Amino acid sequence: MKYIQIQGVEKKISRLFMGTGDLRKLEEPQQIMLDAYIQAGGNAFDTAHQYRGRELVLGQWLAEKGLRERMVILTKGAHHDDGSPGPRVNPQAIRKDLTESLERLGTEYVDLYALHRDDPTVAVGPIIEELNEHIQAKRIRAIGASNWSYKRIQEANEYAAYRNLTGFSFSSPNLSLAKPLEARWEGAISADEETCEWHAKTQLPLLAWSAQAGGFFSGNFAPDKRTDEEMVRVYYSDNNWERYRRAVKLAEEKGVTPIQIALSYVLYQPFPTCAIIGPRNPDEFQSSIESMNLELSPQEVEWLDLKKGDIAL
Repeated sequence: MKYIQIQGVEKKISRLFMGTGDLRKLEEPQQIMLDAYIQAGGNAFDTAHQYRGRELVLGQWLAEKGLRERMVILTKGAHHDDGSPGPRVNPQAIRKDLTESLERLGTEYVDLYALHRDDPTVAVGPIIEELNEHIQAKRIRAIGASNWSYKRIQEANEYAAYRNLTGFSFSSPNLSLAKPLEARWEGAISADEETCEWHAKTQLPLLAWSAQAGGFFSGNFAPDKRTDEEMVRVYYSDNNWERYRRAVKLAEEKGVTPIQIALSYVLYQPFPTCAIIGPRNPDEFQSSIESMNLELSPQEVEWLDLKKGDIAL
């Protein structure tokens, strides 16, 4: 396993986060997957208040295994429509969601806390101040934003710096080799070229959700296969099919699979990144480990991203 550091968290953090979106129960398949992740050196879990019970399942498993203090928990709050309709990015919602998340997880603190959505009509000041109260109370080690634009993150961090408060130390948007034509879900943000340039300049860590673009590079999709309406709506474009062609070509050269190339692309950006993964079995997890160890050169990353013409492979 490879690791990064995020300001505010003393523990090293594995570059592969185990997603918990499908962690609805703790039967043998789930136990095997979680055990394989720990045995490989993984120590970071992504969950959220909005995930309908996943926090409770994760907390129970960590308690049973006695693993809490070795693990890094990222949870998120203040999601739109989580308990009430409409935007709820405000101090009251943050306080409510965090309190409930800590109770579900059976812990006194979370290592990483992110706001799950943004509401640009809300000033950043009260949000940063509320989050800093929880940092001071040691309920949170580091704060970040999921699905915030880099401009809003920068605004929040400038506010924090001016008032000697703690700002966001990570961001968690979508980042993948396949570029979405539109938001996959309402309020979701994907890292475009301008965002990536900002991350390269600031070196703010990016924790990528849907790093493999919903399986776009798995070989299960093609321009004439249009039964998956969401994939067609979000990812079917000439440029993405060209990225797929290049991923296939590079995979053949390296003796790997296109989906491994796609994950490696996310992990070898010119700024610190982690990928949130959701393997369904140990083989898929092993594929992710191999992707993490499959180092791509800056030239290969740019070529995959259509910034260069054909290069010698």
